[in-house]
Amino acid sequence: MRIVDSTLEWLEDRTGAPSAIQHFLNEEIPASAGWHQVFGSIAMFLFMNQAFTGIMLALNYAATPGEAYNSLRYIMSELTGGALIRGLHHWGASMMVIVVVLHMVQVFLWGAYKKPREATWMVGVVLLLLTLAYALTGYLLPWDNRAYWGTVVTTQIAASAPGAGPYVLRLMGAENGVGVVTFARFYAVHVLVLPPLTMLLMFLHVYLVRRHGVAPAPGDELKPKQKFYPRQVAKDTMAIFAAFAILFSLAVIARAPLGRLADPTDLSYIPRPEWYFLFLFQLLKYFEGPLEILASVVLPTIGIGLLFALPFLDRAPIVRVTKRTMAFVTVILAGVIWGGLTMAAMRSTPPEASAADNAGPSEWRELSPEELAGVGYFQAEKCGSCHAIGLADEGKPAPNLGAGGAGRDAAWMIAHFKQPSSMVPGSQMPAISLSDSQLNALAAFLLKLTPQNAMKLQDVPAFALQGALLYQKNRCSMCHVVNGVGQKTGPPLNGLGHRRKAEWVMQHFLDPQKLSAGSTMPPYKFSAKENEAITNYLMALP
Repeated sequence: MRIVDSTLEWLEDRTGAPSAIQHFLNEEIPASAGWHQVFGSIAMFLFMNQAFTGIMLALNYAATPGEAYNSLRYIMSELTGGALIRGLHHWGASMMVIVVVLHMVQVFLWGAYKKPREATWMVGVVLLLLTLAYALTGYLLPWDNRAYWGTVVTTQIAASAPGAGPYVLRLMGAENGVGVVTFARFYAVHVLVLPPLTMLLMFLHVYLVRRHGVAPAPGDELKPKQKFYPRQVAKDTMAIFAAFAILFSLAVIARAPLGRLADPTDLSYIPRPEWYFLFLFQLLKYFEGPLEILASVVLPTIGIGLLFALPFLDRAPIVRVTKRTMAFVTVILAGVIWGGLTMAAMRSTPPEASAADNAGPSEWRELSPEELAGVGYFQAEKCGSCHAIGLADEGKPAPNLGAGGAGRDAAWMIAHFKQPSSMVPGSQMPAISLSDSQLNALAAFLLKLTPQNAMKLQDVPAFALQGALLYQKNRCSMCHVVNGVGQKTGPPLNGLGHRRKAEWVMQHFLDPQKLSAGSTMPPYKFSAKENEAITNYLMALP
């Protein structure tokens, strides 16, 4: 106990923290305070959850378009606990919007925005807007089709603001469409601007609440007050635990969505915002042409203005919540309008607009065509009859090629393939009769082997092997890039399955000029089986 007491004395003398915490916990609150006032504490907890999970995601997140998408796939399918962390962050954002709105509704119903708490209410309105700003800026960061096209709509709405539209668009970095600059600015605002601003306003909000006190129920002003600790602290703690239990369950049960890679050429995609913005999306349908500005700018601005002006518009004395009939009518009417617009938008959402692409990358899908062709040559030459390529495949006479340890470079391997005994005296291995390009592919595959992926790389589908062999044989990499390998004369082929149908690709191989006017790609006389194999391989690329 002496050590504890001396430590507390030192902290008190140097920082004053123990007395500050004691003062915070012993703050007097009205006798009428209770469960209806737990939403502020839950909102603060959810902000801390967003900050922590955001930091954890940032440790493995690549903040550039394209790479952002790939890094999220890696986080969700390969990284230990990655799917859980992203789930907590994704569903935490929705829960934070819900809780902040419920907190505002509770304050509105109880009339706790009235004198002398006007500034407390207005800071709360700003915090609500910041919560929505998090949702708006974070929406683009997965860089999937859903995020890209939703942000395109957002920038178009911003551009419609009278007078300020072009400047807002320039500020968002979207003058020439949503791209790298837009992504960088949204990321910077989401990660660098909003968090410190939110923390500053949260501290100010708590300070104002403590300065003016929790609003008591009318008639309870003279009743004996209670301490914030332990009764209200216990209520807040139980409410936070319940919120976290719901959030954790959602993160485990409902996988956070990750759609198809953003495709600016996919004009058929029907964009949809997050569920809490769907009402505004639906409202735009009822104000077309010149009237669109009413739904996109005028009505939201009026709504925000009314929220700020509420304490000055409603100067009536505070009455008990059971007597605030007009406040209840207003909340119910607003809820019915919001719910009706949201449901109408959800009913009009086509299935493909919400379809997710959460399949994790298989090891073979991450190989270059040359490396994958090397798997085919390894199997065709029956190298596996003597060599094991995994720790679970021991007991063969020749060295285990997937066990790790001292490696060889490609030049040594190729020389060994051609004349095994000259590189390893006494070797019984026969020379491999493959061309130099085929030997290069075989060496590239063997160099890719690790103890972690060796066994998995044996399970390559037959169509993928045949497709990769055809891809290499016809030197498609002279024009196209697959998994970062190849020339950029033609379009990259990763994600082809999200842009084209298999029938189109098969027809394109047979007659490129028919489907792509001006194409320099020659026609290929593939058999039906070959055409199907290479098409299926390309359609499976991540």
